[in-house]
Amino acid sequence: MRRRLFLGLALAGLVPGCAATPGVRRLAPNSTLIVLRHADRNGEDLSETGRHRARALVDALAEFDIAAIYAPDIKRNFDTAAPLARARGQRVRTPLAADLTRHLVRVSAGKTVIWVGNKSNIRTIWEDLTLPEPAPLEYGDLAIIRADAGGRLSVERRFFGPR
Repeated sequence: MRRRLFLGLALAGLVPGCAATPGVRRLAPNSTLIVLRHADRNGEDLSETGRHRARALVDALAEFDIAAIYAPDIKRNFDTAAPLARARGQRVRTPLAADLTRHLVRVSAGKTVIWVGNKSNIRTIWEDLTLPEPAPLEYGDLAIIRADAGGRLSVERRFFGPR
């Protein structure tokens, strides 16, 4: 009886260190998630600097084999991702999943995907993956989160576009 109770609690994630905890999210080995905030804006639209920064994203990510580009259904995010999507012959996808981080972890397994987000959802991703601060919340910040073959995470920080 005790063993079944323990196993039940472990599977439910209530015993620390046992089984997979439903709230824990980890990148699969050999996966890359690139996270950035939408480009500079005036109101809901990108500013001239933001449009320039969005175009600069194409060169900033030239070395990556990008499987998919994701953004929330917000004009400034789509406008930031649009030049990259056009250059790669892709479309910008909007995840419909309630758990954004879990969705991005799933679709990035063994691939490289990009999230063009907002401060709030980037903070959530950062917390969910328990990544080292700071999160990439400023215009032009680019975080490249990689899981190596053993699943160990590294975060490379870059900057793109005008200063």
